Amino acid sequence: MSKALYWFTQDLRLNDNEGVKWVAQTHKEVAFVYVIDPNWFAQKNYHHLRVGEHRWRFICQSLIDLNEHLSNLGHHLQLLVGEPSEKITEFVKTYSVDTLVLAHQFGVDEQRAVTRISKCNRALLIKQFNQTTLFDNSQISEHDIPMKSFSTFRNYVEKRSLVVPVECVFEIEISLQRVTPILQLASTLLKDILSEVNDAIVPFGGAGLGFITGGERDAHNHLSTYLASYAPSRYKNTRNDLEGFSKSTKLSAYLAIGNLSPRQVWHAVEDYERTTIKNDSTYWIKFELLWREYFQWLLKLKGKSFFLFKGDGRSKPMTSFYSQRFAAWCAGKTVFPLVNACMHQLNETGYMSNRGRQIVASCLVNELSVDWRYGAAYFQQQLIDYDVASNWGNWQYIAGVGVDPRGGRHFNIPKQAQLYDADGRFVKKWQGHCHNALAYDGVDAADWPLQK
Repeated sequence: MSKALYWFTQDLRLNDNEGVKWVAQTHKEVAFVYVIDPNWFAQKNYHHLRVGEHRWRFICQSLIDLNEHLSNLGHHLQLLVGEPSEKITEFVKTYSVDTLVLAHQFGVDEQRAVTRISKCNRALLIKQFNQTTLFDNSQISEHDIPMKSFSTFRNYVEKRSLVVPVECVFEIEISLQRVTPILQLASTLLKDILSEVNDAIVPFGGAGLGFITGGERDAHNHLSTYLASYAPSRYKNTRNDLEGFSKSTKLSAYLAIGNLSPRQVWHAVEDYERTTIKNDSTYWIKFELLWREYFQWLLKLKGKSFFLFKGDGRSKPMTSFYSQRFAAWCAGKTVFPLVNACMHQLNETGYMSNRGRQIVASCLVNELSVDWRYGAAYFQQQLIDYDVASNWGNWQYIAGVGVDPRGGRHFNIPKQAQLYDADGRFVKKWQGHCHNALAYDGVDAADWPLQK
C-alpha cells in the first residue's frame, strides 16, 4: 500500500490516535484532511444550525493547533469544503489514494457518508479505529451487551472488569517524518477560512470563571491544571453547581471535538487516584465518562430512532411545536427566572452546567409542552461541547422517549432554584427576571399542534 488519506472527524489530535499511528507505519505517502460541510451553517436542523458560532470558533482553534502540530512534522492539514462523501471521493480519485483512514463513526449521518464513499470507491480500503470511546469493538458489541438502561450497561462493564485500553503512545515525530505528504503545500483554504474567525479565548461559563481554547495543546494543559488541584476530589459535591470554572471538569468540549480522548482522561484520573486521593468524587468523574460511553454505543445500536419524536416509546409524547413558547425559551423570556438565566448563559458563552441543562430541558418539555427535538437542535447549535450521542440521548431521557425504564424527568423549577441558587446570585448575574415574559400557557393560531 502506498497512498493513504487520513480524514480527521471527531479526533482532532495526534496523540492517542491509533489511526494516525497505523497510517504512518503502513504507507509511504499520506494526506491529512478535514471536511467542512456547508450544511452545518444552514438552518436545516429544526430551523437551527448544526454548528453555531461558539462551537465553530472552538473547531477553528482546534484546526489551527492541529495544522501547527502537523507542520512541525513536515505535513499539512488540508481543508475540503463540501458534502463529505463527495469531497473525499474526489480527493481519492484525484490523488489515486488506495486507503482511507478515520475514526469509527457513531452518528447516523456520518455512517451514511462512509457507506456512500465505500459504494463510490469499490477498490478503496476503509479502516476505522475506535478513537472516541473508552472501549473498542473487541471489548463491546452493542448487540451483545444489555443496553436497556445505563445501570445495566455500567454493571456489565464493572462486573466484568473491562479494562480501558492504555492510550496509544508512539513516536509521532519519527513516524510522520518518515512519511511523504501527498500534497506539499498547506491548504489555502486554511488561511482564508480561519483568518475570518476571531482567535480569541472562549469564555466558558462567563467572564471571571475561566477560559478554554480549542486545540490538543490547550486540552492537555487544562487537564494537567485541573488534576494538579484538589478540584477532582470534590467533584461529586460541586458538579451540580450552576457555574464556577473548577466546579466541574470542563473537559466536555475537548472530548466532543477529540482534542482529548476519553481514554486519556480515564487514565489521568486513575493516576490522580494513585498519587493524590481516591474517593467518591474521583470515581464519579469516571462514572460520567461511562455515561458518555453508554450513549455512544446506544446511538450506534438505535440509529435513526435516536432522533425520532417518539424515540423508543410506544406512543408519541403529548407535546407539539408552539413557536412563541419555543422562541421565549430560546431567548430566556419565560416566566421562570432560573430557566431564563441558564439560557442567557448558554447564548452568551456556549456553556451551561449539567444541572442547568436538565432544568431547562424539563421546562421546555413539561411546562411549555414543546417537542423535545427542537430543544435538542437548539442545544446542538449553541453548545461548545455538543456531542451527538450525549445531547440527543439526554434529551430523550428528559422527554421520556429513551430506554430509561423510569420514564421522563420533570424537575420542580422553584425547588431547583432554592437548592442551587438560594441567594439568587446566579439569576441576578444572568438577568433571569424578565418583565415581558411570555405566559407559558399562551398560544395563538400559528401555535396549533402539528399533525404528525
